[in-house]
Amino acid sequence: MQPIDVPVPVHSASSGLDVSAFANRLRKNLAHWQKWARRRGITCYRIYDRDVPQFPFAIDWYETVAPRSEVHLHVQEIDTGWKRSDAEYTAWLIAVCDAICAACALPAAQLHLKRRERQRGTSQYEKLDAAAEPSVVEEGGHRFEVNFDTYLDTGLFLDHRPARGMVAETIAARAGAGAGTRFLNLFAYTGSFTVYAACAGSGSSVTVDLSNTYQAWTARNFTLNGIDPGRHALVRADVLAWLQEAAGGAQRFDVIVLDPPSFSNSKKMQGVLDVQRDHVLLVRQCHALLAAGGELFFSTNLRSFAIDPQLAHELGLRGITHRSVPEDYRRPSRPPPHQAWHAIK
Repeated sequence: MQPIDVPVPVHSASSGLDVSAFANRLRKNLAHWQKWARRRGITCYRIYDRDVPQFPFAIDWYETVAPRSEVHLHVQEIDTGWKRSDAEYTAWLIAVCDAICAACALPAAQLHLKRRERQRGTSQYEKLDAAAEPSVVEEGGHRFEVNFDTYLDTGLFLDHRPARGMVAETIAARAGAGAGTRFLNLFAYTGSFTVYAACAGSGSSVTVDLSNTYQAWTARNFTLNGIDPGRHALVRADVLAWLQEAAGGAQRFDVIVLDPPSFSNSKKMQGVLDVQRDHVLLVRQCHALLAAGGELFFSTNLRSFAIDPQLAHELGLRGITHRSVPEDYRRPSRPPPHQAWHAIK
């Protein structure tokens, strides 16, 4: 079940509540992760993730390069089911937001607060604030459009940062060895994997997603990175239907990324997608589309997901979660934000 983000108003007035444990931890985290990020040339990263249980927030640090060079904080409150009166909750939230701004030395206007609640369906495509201004960030030498307020997510999943690098390394190595580099990106969201693949030397690609919104976003990311749309096709389609049609064709790919949502029941789809139930079919269909020696990257953010053992054995799926989850997203007391596998045909 996919969590979604619901905006909550940010207030700057002091509430007088004691949030010192949270503020102290946040300051320590910030000092650590800033040093870590500077050494690696990373400008967008997680600085806090429910480290103090009484303050169930995930806080991501974004350094933008356009339209202005500045820092933004994407703050998500995780719904724990704790009960408070409206007045108590508002006072507590004000105190938390004040503490975040003080610890990070940022004005309230650069803090973007959302609340993660369990919902299903097409809500990830719904607008929250049509007037919000997009920004541009850099990652791994590439540029990506992000939006902190208009949609439920920013447009760039930071926990997939190493996975994007792995795909780029794979493409570059194959190109250097004279192997094929035809790339397929399924459930592509805003196309960040395709950007990495194209810039690493993929001669052609197909990027498939059902959402017009996200395909247009991918096109803008292509423009930001000088990617030729004539060689890198954007296909708006139901991935389930597209895979069925592709199975009867002659087209094959050398590298495929399959990163489906945990659940989707979009009215535009032919059916309902449940990654636990459907992953065997999806992975087999992708594996069939690989050229000889081709490589498949499969991932899911369903925390309870369990890979089918027979599928893993037959296709040689190797777990790579330990490599695909970045350090800033690892917490010993909780499962990783996603799981990932790799297979070579």
